[in-house]
Amino acid sequence: MHASGQVVSFAARRGVPLERLAVALNALLPRDCAVRDAAEVGEDFSARFSALERTYVYAVSNQRERSAVLGRYAYHVARPLDLEAMRAAAACLVGEHDFQAFVAGSAGVSIRSITRLAIEPRGRLLRIEVAAAAFLRHMVRAVVGAVLECGSGRRSVRELAEGLQTNRPVGAPTAPARGLFLAGVRYDGYDSFAEPAPFGPGAGRHALTGLAPFP
Repeated sequence: MHASGQVVSFAARRGVPLERLAVALNALLPRDCAVRDAAEVGEDFSARFSALERTYVYAVSNQRERSAVLGRYAYHVARPLDLEAMRAAAACLVGEHDFQAFVAGSAGVSIRSITRLAIEPRGRLLRIEVAAAAFLRHMVRAVVGAVLECGSGRRSVRELAEGLQTNRPVGAPTAPARGLFLAGVRYDGYDSFAEPAPFGPGAGRHALTGLAPFP
């Protein structure tokens, strides 16, 4: 899993110049982690518990050949996918449901409310965006896996809807973590959303050049 909009909160024992904090932290962090900005918040703020909504973006590379460049950041699905079937499956999942059927074992309170589940093609990539106030463990990847099963014809939208209504395990393979990005966390007055790298400006121009689409 990756993140383009992660938020972290901490308490400091002494004042830190905010205009220099991001630069100072980036000088100490490993190269695969970077701070975009810093702000002062109230003592009652929690990066986790003050969040109103979390947005995840999942990248699917849907082409016959796998991409060496995107292999770390997108799930390669070689078989053709039916976009309309995937969107029909997504429509079943939006709203408040008991998502126990999508997680392994007991999840305790498993009722969650998906506020947005959008699927759109971006060149030879598929961008799947899922938003909710909170998620169960592995829930986003399980939802993506189920939607992809419907798109490939291995599972019908009706089967998916029945599993959701009856809490019968959906049984779809969970999508791998490499395509998942925590893209943003929304708070009262602030949203950390940043488009993940596979979908950023010019991301696909060099990475996918010369790859043949499905006939």
